Amino acid sequence: MSDDTPPLAVLVKGWPRLSETFIAQELAALEQAGHRFDIWSLRHPTDTKRHPLHEQVAARVFYLPEYLYDEPERVWAARHRAQHLPGYAEAYRVWRQDLRRDRTHNRIRRFGQACVLAAELPPGTRGLYAHFLHTPSSVARYAAIMRGLPWSFSAHAKDIWTSPEWEKREKLAAATHGAVFGATCTAYGAEHLQGLADDPARVELIYHGLDLSRFPAPPVRAPRDADGPLQLLSVGRLVEKKGFDRLIAALALLPADMDWHWTHIGGGALGKALSLQADQLGIGDRITWRGACDQPEVIEALRCADLFVLPSRIAADGDRDGLPNVLMEAASQRLPIISTAVAAIPEFIEDGLHGLLPADTPDALAGAITALARDPARAAAMADAAYDRLRAEFLMSPGITRLSHRLARLLR
Repeated sequence: MSDDTPPLAVLVKGWPRLSETFIAQELAALEQAGHRFDIWSLRHPTDTKRHPLHEQVAARVFYLPEYLYDEPERVWAARHRAQHLPGYAEAYRVWRQDLRRDRTHNRIRRFGQACVLAAELPPGTRGLYAHFLHTPSSVARYAAIMRGLPWSFSAHAKDIWTSPEWEKREKLAAATHGAVFGATCTAYGAEHLQGLADDPARVELIYHGLDLSRFPAPPVRAPRDADGPLQLLSVGRLVEKKGFDRLIAALALLPADMDWHWTHIGGGALGKALSLQADQLGIGDRITWRGACDQPEVIEALRCADLFVLPSRIAADGDRDGLPNVLMEAASQRLPIISTAVAAIPEFIEDGLHGLLPADTPDALAGAITALARDPARAAAMADAAYDRLRAEFLMSPGITRLSHRLARLLR
């Protein structure tokens, strides 16, 4: 093995991605803890901006064929090489079994990407670690079988709740070439996965937490006039599970005498539909759509706002948030928070103490916004409580220490 070969290969959906700051934060911290790894990305970047965190990660980045037909010569050469690996026949058997239950182009693409990964991994690679339990873990699992390597995963939100149960069970069972360990970032998700694992100890709760060294000290906020202008802020992708359609409906229900403005940060497929909804409700001129922003821009927006709102809900396909890091980012700037009691959000925000968690309906959201707008002292007290809880229980370091130990054991 060359001394220059990182022992770990990290698989991600895409690199870099603005909406996955938590991954960049983790990888930068793992490098600081002494881990060496290469990053293998299933997709090329689509964001036009990068976070400063991405520049801190020194790992080499390799891109697998996003679609197999994009690089046919590379794919066929890799499959030829993979067929001579000792575990190829078993990986092919496992994949064919999966394909019978999931007859999709995505499942075919996963195996092709796994062949490229297995063929191109440096000889000194000793283990694989995949972010997300669905597609990246499938690619890692097939490639690990081909190469006879241990693999592991970190599960988050959509990957847990939209993956079929049979697939989760098999990725969690040693007898079916499952992961050596799985990390997940909420107690809500950990309980679910531990219930599917042959050994619950295979799954560990590891909160992402927040690296406060990346954030300025919270601003000294002047007492807000209960009848003064209210600057509302939301940060999140424009997708169903974020609930922004219901928030827009709620904004239209706010008292006529309330002077408010809502700013949204984030990209997403529902942008045009949500903008049209706002215009039809007659509130389009009170909304600023900023699109995707980098971390410094997000922090500045948090520091200028009066109230942070994230109306998460469960989407029709079961997709939902875990514990969105942006809630901790809002708390880091002592910004009062309104969210919902969906998934793991109550693990950080206790309703009435660290913020408000109304039902994810327009009426309830409008009521919560009005309540905190009319009572600035209560809003400030909740912001102080959330900041204190962040510092006491949700910093990044403890989770990185546990993950570092798990990865060190994997590589041994």
